[in-house]
Amino acid sequence: MAADRELVDGAVDRDLVLRSARGHGVLAATILGSGLASLDGTVVNVALPRIGRDLHAGLVALQWTVNAYTLTLAGFLLLGGALGDRRGRRRIFLLGVVWFTAASVGCALAPTAGVLIGMRALQGVGAALLTPGSLAILEAVFRPEDRAAAVGSWSGLGGVATAIGPVLGGVLVGVAPWGWRLVFLLNVPLAAAVIWLSIRFVPETRDEEATGRLDLPGVVLAAAGLALLVYALTEGPQRGWSGGMIACLLGGLALLAAFLLGESRSGNPLMPLSLFRDREFAAANIVTLAVYAALSAALFLIPLQLQRVSGYSPVAAGTALLPVTAVMLLLSARAGRLAQQIGPRIPMTVGPIIAAVGLAMLTRVGRDASYLTDLLPAVLVFALGLSATVAPLTATALASAPAHQVGVASAVNNDVARVAGLLSVAVLPGLAGISAKAYADPAALSSGFHTAALIAAGLCASGGVLAALLIRGKGDTALPTGPDLRTGPAAASGDGPGPESGSVPRELAPVTAPRPTSSCAISAPPARP
Repeated sequence: MAADRELVDGAVDRDLVLRSARGHGVLAATILGSGLASLDGTVVNVALPRIGRDLHAGLVALQWTVNAYTLTLAGFLLLGGALGDRRGRRRIFLLGVVWFTAASVGCALAPTAGVLIGMRALQGVGAALLTPGSLAILEAVFRPEDRAAAVGSWSGLGGVATAIGPVLGGVLVGVAPWGWRLVFLLNVPLAAAVIWLSIRFVPETRDEEATGRLDLPGVVLAAAGLALLVYALTEGPQRGWSGGMIACLLGGLALLAAFLLGESRSGNPLMPLSLFRDREFAAANIVTLAVYAALSAALFLIPLQLQRVSGYSPVAAGTALLPVTAVMLLLSARAGRLAQQIGPRIPMTVGPIIAAVGLAMLTRVGRDASYLTDLLPAVLVFALGLSATVAPLTATALASAPAHQVGVASAVNNDVARVAGLLSVAVLPGLAGISAKAYADPAALSSGFHTAALIAAGLCASGGVLAALLIRGKGDTALPTGPDLRTGPAAASGDGPGPESGSVPRELAPVTAPRPTSSCAISAPPARP
C-alpha cells in the first residue's frame, strides 16, 4: 500500500498508517526498544542491596552502579539524537540496542563491583544511542493524523514497563543462584525481539536538513566535565577532600564552563544556549533541576531503607512504590489538560509542594514500618504531587521553544533532569550523613535516610517556590496540545532522569510540530522505584 512505500534513495514517505501491519510493527519495535532502558532502570534499584551483598560492595560502589549508567547516558544523549538525524535513525537505534545488550551481558557476568560499574557505563552509552531514536522514528514515519495516537500508544505501553519493573526486579532478585544477574540477562530476549522487529518493519529515515559537523568537542567536554565532577562529589565525602579530589572538582567545573563557552560560539551546537534566553524555558529547566534532584535521590534511597532497615523482601520493596505509577497513569494526563485551561504556574507551584509533603512523611518509615500506616500515605501524597507537576512542567519547556527546535528543547530538558538525578545521588547521601560505615549499620542508615528525606523535601518544595516566582500565569503563555504523557517512575536512566535513573519519563511532543532539525523529542529520565 502507499502508506508503506519506501523510496529508492532510502528516504520514506511520511504517511505510514498506524493501523497497518507495518505500523504495528514499527510501534512494537520502538516501545520495546525504549522499554529496555526504562525497565533496566527500575529493576536495578531494587537489586542494589543484593548486589552489595554478593559483590561485597559498599555504599559508594552502589552509588556508582547507578551513576555510571546515568553519567554516560546524560553525557552522550544529545550526540545519540544528532547521530540518528544524520546517519539514519534506524541504524543508530539498532546500534544502541546491540551495544546496550552486550553491556547487559557484561553486567550479568561481572565478577566484581568494579567490572559491574564499567559495564553499567557502557550500558549508558548504548541507551544514549537508542533512546532518542525510539520516539524520533514515530515522528518520522507516521502520517500526521496518526502521530498523536502512535506517541500516545508508545507512552501508555511504555508505562507498563515502568509499572512492572520493580515487581519483576524483586522476583528476579530472589531467584537463586543467579539472583540479581537475571535482571541484566532479561534484556537479551527483549533485545532480540527489538532487532527482528526493526529489521522487518522499521524503514530508515534521516533529517536531510541536518548539516554541519557533529559537535564532538562539546560531547567530550560535557562528558569529561560531568565525570570529574561526579567522581569528586561521590568520593570526596567518603575519602576526604585531598588536594587531588579538589583538583578533580575544579577540573570538572572548568571543563563544563568550557563546554558552555564552546556551545555559545559553535555554529552547530548540541545544546543551543539561545533556548535559555526565553524566560519560560529557563524557568522550566530550573524547576526540573530541583524537582528531579529530589526525586532521584529519594528513589535511590527508598529501596535501601526498606530492605536493610524495615526488613522488606526484594519483591515487597519492588511493589511498595507501585502506587506512584498507578496514580500518575491515572492523573498526569488530566493534570496536563487542567494546566492548559488555567495555565502552568499553579500546578507547577502546588505540585512540587505536595510532593515535598509526601517526601517529608517518609520520616515515619523505619524499623518494622507498617506499609499501610507508614509508607503508603507518604507514597500516595508524593504521587499526587508528581502527577500535578510532570505534565505542565514538560509542556512548558516545549511550548517555550521555537517550533523548529522543539526536539532539541525536549532533549535539553531531558538531560537537565538526568544531570539533576546524577548529582543528587552523588551528593545527597553524604549530606544526610549516610557514609559507608552508616550503610552497614541499620540504625545509622535509617537516621540518615530520614535526614535525606527532609533534604529532598526541601529541594522539591523549592521547585514549587521557583515556579511561583518565575513561571507566567494564565494568559501569559500557552501550552501546546499534544498526546498523553508517558507517566510513572521509570528512569534515571535513566532514561531515562530515566533513570535507568532511572526518573519519571516526561514528554509531550506537539502533534503539529514540524520535523526537528537537530535532535528529536525523547523521554526523560526514568525515576527509580
